[in-house]
Amino acid sequence: MPKQFDIPRAYRSDLIGAIKKSRAAADTRKEDLSPTRIDLGPVVFQIARFFGFCYGVENAIEIAYRALEENPGKRIFLLSEMIHNPHVNSDLLNRGVRFLQTAEGEQLIPFSELTPQDVVIVPAFGTTREIFQQLDSLGINPQSYNATCPFVEKVWKRGRQLAQQGYSIVIHGKHTHEETRATFSQIRIDGPSVVVRDRDEATLLARYVRGELPPEQFYADFAGRFSSDFKVPEDLSRLGVVNQTTMLAEETHEIAQMMKQALVARFGEAAIGAHFADTRDTLCYATSENQRSMRALLEGKADLAIVVGGYNSSNTSHLVELCEGRVPVFYVKDADEIISRESIRHLDLHSGVITTADWLPQRERTEILISAGASCPDAMVEAVLDRVAGLFPNAAPLSEAL
Repeated sequence: MPKQFDIPRAYRSDLIGAIKKSRAAADTRKEDLSPTRIDLGPVVFQIARFFGFCYGVENAIEIAYRALEENPGKRIFLLSEMIHNPHVNSDLLNRGVRFLQTAEGEQLIPFSELTPQDVVIVPAFGTTREIFQQLDSLGINPQSYNATCPFVEKVWKRGRQLAQQGYSIVIHGKHTHEETRATFSQIRIDGPSVVVRDRDEATLLARYVRGELPPEQFYADFAGRFSSDFKVPEDLSRLGVVNQTTMLAEETHEIAQMMKQALVARFGEAAIGAHFADTRDTLCYATSENQRSMRALLEGKADLAIVVGGYNSSNTSHLVELCEGRVPVFYVKDADEIISRESIRHLDLHSGVITTADWLPQRERTEILISAGASCPDAMVEAVLDRVAGLFPNAAPLSEAL
C-alpha cells in the first residue's frame, strides 16, 4: 500500500480524493490513462488520470509542518520556496517560517544570522553540497528536516556513481532552477558535468561531442553551465544523461539519444557500450505519469484545457507545453484567476500573465480538459472545477458528480 502522508486538511479534496481512490482501485497496474469524465450537462470535465501532489511533494509538506509542530517558539527557516506553489509557501510564511533565499538563489537572510538553536528546512528541490556543509559548520543539522524529494536524491546518487566511473554527466534542466543547481553541485565534485536546457542546446553539445566545432568555443556557448576544469573534447568522450526531474521526460530521452548517436559517430557502434551509460532508471515516475496522462487526455475531443499550478512551476509549464498547438490552454494558479464567462487571467508561457476575453465558447455543451502540476493541492483543483461549473447556470451540482 502506498505511504499515506500527514498533510493539512485544507490541501485535500473529498471529490478529487474519491476520484483518485476509485481509479487506483480499478487500475492497480496504472495502465489505464483514459480521463475521468464528469458530466454536469452543459459542461463536461475530462480529468487527467494522474495529476497533482506527487510523493516528493507530500513528503516535503509533511516534513515542513512537522517542523513547525515540533519546534514551538524556535526560529524556523526554509532555504527557499518549499515547493513551487504560492498558496503552500504563503501558508508557511503566515505560520512564521522565513525564507533564507529566493528561488533564484538570492540571499534574503545572511547565513551568519543563524544560530545552532535555529531550525532550517531543506525544500523538496534539495540544495547544494556547499549549503549542506555551511549549515553543518553553523551547528545546524540540515538532515533534521531534509525534505529533498527521494527521486531527486536518486538522480544525485546515479550521477555521482557514473562520475566516479569516469563518465561526464549531461544534466537536462534549467541551470537557474533550484533543483538543477543542487544536482550540478552534488555531481560536479565527483566528475565533469554540463547543463543543457533543451533539444537546441543538446544539438549544439552533440556537435562538440562529434568534434565538429572548435573546443575553445564550448566555453563561451556553455558559460556558467559546466564544472571547473571541464576539458573538450576529453570530457565529452564518455557520457551519461540525467535530468531535473520536472522536465519533459520525452525530451530527456531524446537528448540522451542525441548524445548516444554523437558518440557512435565519434567512436563507432561497436564501442558505444564503453562510452554511453543508460540512465533511463533516473526518470521521475510522477513527472512521467502526469505527462503521459496529459498526452492521453489530448487524444480526445475538447474545446479547451485548464492546467492548474504555480506560475513558477517547471513541471506544470511542461503540461501546458504539451497542450499548445493542440487545444486552447489556460494556465491558472488558482480559481480566482477565472473571473467570469467573459474573462480569465492566466499565464501565457511566451508573454507572461495576461487576461483573455471570451475564453469560453458559446455552445450547448463545453468539453474541458483538466490537469494540474505536481505541487498543486487537490483542493485547488476542486475549487477550479467548482468555479467553472458555476459559470454554467444549468449545470448539475459538482457535489453530485460521483
